Amino acid sequence: MNNNIKEICQFLAENDDQKTIYKFLESILTPTEMKTLSSRWQIVKMLDRGVPQRKIAKELHLSLCKITRGSKELKKRNSILKKAVKRFQ
Repeated sequence: MNNNIKEICQFLAENDDQKTIYKFLESILTPTEMKTLSSRWQIVKMLDRGVPQRKIAKELHLSLCKITRGSKELKKRNSILKKAVKRFQ
């Protein structure tokens, strides 16, 4: 992991205030990047609920490539995404 990413992770880990984290993300990411992040999270949640990839692509107007990435990550042993999604469903 490069040092810049480590610093971002450290900042996020040290802050448990949702508003502070949101402001940080909003400051470092463009509106398009924020929308993409939100979309990727929505994809992962839908995949975890068993929604077919083609249905997700149609509903969210996305390519199957973006959805396949999320699907592969969820299938990994000890997937951190799977743990995260379970927290909110």
